[in-house]
Amino acid sequence: MMLTLTEKECIALINKGECFHAEVNSGSYIVKIDEYSPVVCTAIHNGHRLRDDLNKSFLLTKPERFYEEDPYTDELLSSFPIVLVGNDSRFEYDLNRPKALSTYFKTAWNKQVWQKPLTPKQRSESHAKHQSFYNVLAALIAKLEQQFKNSIVFDMHSYNHQRIEADTPTFNIGTSQIDIERWGATCHHFEKQLNQIELPNLVVRAATDEVFQGRGYLIAHVNAHFDNTLVLPVEVKKVFMDETTGELYPLVLEELKAGVKQAISETAAYFMRRFGQRKSVRNVDLLSSTLSPEILSLDKSLFKLANNVATLKYINPINIASERKKFLAKKGAVAPEFNYRQLNINPYQFREQLYKLPVENVMDADIQQLYRHVIDNLATKIDLLCSIGTDDFVYNSLKYYGQPDKDDIANAEFLLRAPAIVGDDDVAIYDADHAVKSFQTQADEWGLKCKVEKSSRIVAKAMVDNEKGSLLINKDAMFSAKELIAFAYHELGVHMLTTMNARRQPLRVLSLGLVGNTHTQEGVAIYSEYCSGNLTLNRLKVLALRVVAVNLMLEQRDFSMTFQTLMRQYAQTTEQAFTLTTRVYRGGGFTKDFLYLKGFRDIVNLSKITSLDNLLVGKAGILDLPIVSEMVDRNMLEKPLPLFALKHCQSADSAVIDYLVSAIR
Repeated sequence: MMLTLTEKECIALINKGECFHAEVNSGSYIVKIDEYSPVVCTAIHNGHRLRDDLNKSFLLTKPERFYEEDPYTDELLSSFPIVLVGNDSRFEYDLNRPKALSTYFKTAWNKQVWQKPLTPKQRSESHAKHQSFYNVLAALIAKLEQQFKNSIVFDMHSYNHQRIEADTPTFNIGTSQIDIERWGATCHHFEKQLNQIELPNLVVRAATDEVFQGRGYLIAHVNAHFDNTLVLPVEVKKVFMDETTGELYPLVLEELKAGVKQAISETAAYFMRRFGQRKSVRNVDLLSSTLSPEILSLDKSLFKLANNVATLKYINPINIASERKKFLAKKGAVAPEFNYRQLNINPYQFREQLYKLPVENVMDADIQQLYRHVIDNLATKIDLLCSIGTDDFVYNSLKYYGQPDKDDIANAEFLLRAPAIVGDDDVAIYDADHAVKSFQTQADEWGLKCKVEKSSRIVAKAMVDNEKGSLLINKDAMFSAKELIAFAYHELGVHMLTTMNARRQPLRVLSLGLVGNTHTQEGVAIYSEYCSGNLTLNRLKVLALRVVAVNLMLEQRDFSMTFQTLMRQYAQTTEQAFTLTTRVYRGGGFTKDFLYLKGFRDIVNLSKITSLDNLLVGKAGILDLPIVSEMVDRNMLEKPLPLFALKHCQSADSAVIDYLVSAIR
């Protein structure tokens, strides 16, 4: 909650080490302290306010004033726990000039600013605001040096570049007032981090002292009063907006915020490892560990809105048993006519409410991006659900899930041509009743409090109902001994575990599912079968056939033709061909099934470079794994504990499967 505080009240809270978010000195500047960290970020030219008595004699237009100010620099720093933002325009008083020179007598930048010079009283009032800001900054740095020994200040500005003829850097670090012998390595590290930022359709370049040399008052003031604090003045080229009209480029700003967050946090961690009291500081250690009220409020609203948007609940036909019987009786001559559950969501209201959610209130750049990803994904998902049973469904499925590419199809054909493995022909001899008991026993051993039951309404052999937290077993399914183990690892060890883990998290978005969670979660689930030592060639061929079936559906667009092709060219039984064909034609053309093999390949590759454990935090996806892992490290999310090691160990028994898996491109 934003407070309104006096300068003295603000300093008193700082001296006590209390956190707060406040407008200070009648709103002339903002102080945000979420946690006490040795990193301070300032945006002293961000503001646009002018007092009423000054406005009357101010001669510049709003665009002219805006041009010389540094708009949106506060947003570039919003991810950090300690931020000071100037709300008043630099034309009233410039916080980057000494107090006596902070007000312009009559002109600035070769333009007349005031109709007549400011009175001593007007100047005095502005100077008092200037002094107030630096009193609070001094109290804050004193507190941080006392607590951490050293601190670092990132002084963020932006600059107009169109008036400069030479090629100019995206980021310019000014070092003229920095003790390079002492702090030079940190400056170099910051430049290196800024150079790693990527922006849409822009070449990024960071430089030192190329356009500006860092001769401002903020660094001079800190240098004059503190010996153990480094100030890094940095100017950002106004590539995130049209500098002449003030028009914002939101996509550039969004990426810039995330990039600046990474560059500053990495540099601050480097600085504290060299000069702080601890030598094992990570960038996440310098970010807030609490979930802000804005994040929790957004998350609650999103979950309330989207909780019932479950794809399979609407896409699985409700008359599958009767249609199977009719179809097989007619030997596949006439395509089945599937019926589906009615959608009880108004799609227009849903989309409208979805995009009204206050994502912009989330200060952390990466967490904000995560929610934007989810919201865009849900908008696509509602289009998919609204078109079930129509010709548009397949196009919406392609938009949501994608389609197999050349590598996916080549991988599938490669696996389907693999010769049988001796001892791999595990016979399916266990019925659904036996499977229910087997899975329930395994769930109890793993400590998963869930119910396992038979169902006549699912296409797959087994499926976790996320809403009910139960494992459904197809009443007609038969399982081999290896399948019972593999499916237990797949359905219980991954899908059920992530369902339960998501419910324990403070953020419900992990129950809704992050972008790409189908691809990721199915990949992890199949990888778990591999880890258990029960991934068979037959299972890999089933995954390959799903890729083939999706491709046939997209090429043929005829249920009976795909059914016949699967039997003739791929030696499937009528039951197998019907199940495969139904999976890809339900809803009107469902492309999801190619993601199982693709996801498995991507998870195998990911497992070689990082731990997979944080993918079990809930319905997570590879796209947002970096921020999910960061939030786990920041103690914002509960760290997930796998039920078994998510790491495959090669052995003589698995040599052939290992070879086949390694050959998947």
